[in-house]
Amino acid sequence: MGRPVDHAKRHALARRAVEVLKARGLDLSNQALADELGIKRPTLLYYFPTKREIVEHALEALLFEQAQFVIAQMEAEDHPLRQLHAQVRAVHAFHDGREERVVFLSQAIAASGIDHSSRFIEIGNLAFEAQREIMRQRLRRAIDEGRMRECDVESLIRLIRSTVDGLMVQRVMTGCDLAPVHEFIWDHVLSPLMRGSEENG
Repeated sequence: MGRPVDHAKRHALARRAVEVLKARGLDLSNQALADELGIKRPTLLYYFPTKREIVEHALEALLFEQAQFVIAQMEAEDHPLRQLHAQVRAVHAFHDGREERVVFLSQAIAASGIDHSSRFIEIGNLAFEAQREIMRQRLRRAIDEGRMRECDVESLIRLIRSTVDGLMVQRVMTGCDLAPVHEFIWDHVLSPLMRGSEENG
């Protein structure tokens, strides 16, 4: 029976290995990667038999770290529409100045072959789908309680999701300031859906 994997060490190793691969390229040999990390090649292969596994592990860890940060910001708000707005702002705050990490990781997974490119979507869904389902329920409850105007909840969630992802790509490509866009989303998309005593809050 093999020795159990030290998950904390595996996580730290994946983070460091991704930085090396980002700087040196995905075609870096396992021996050269191990040398850069200051470990022996068999140790590297024990934790990560392939570079794809390094990238997948690093992406999964990054997205779960993002989920923890974003959910904490959302839960500080008391209305599901404000929670959606907090989600947009929090995702961009989490990645501010570091967008290249998730861009590199997603490109690296895609480069590993078409059979594996769906892994990026699978990892993202694993990290966020539970929270999206919670938001669906909260939005529908707010509609039923008269705290929110009737709308297509699924389309609203998809719109927010695509806005989050699209704006992050734009910031990578253009360095644009997202604060005015965040304000626009609240003023013209989310706030108009408020109803009752919270409508002008």
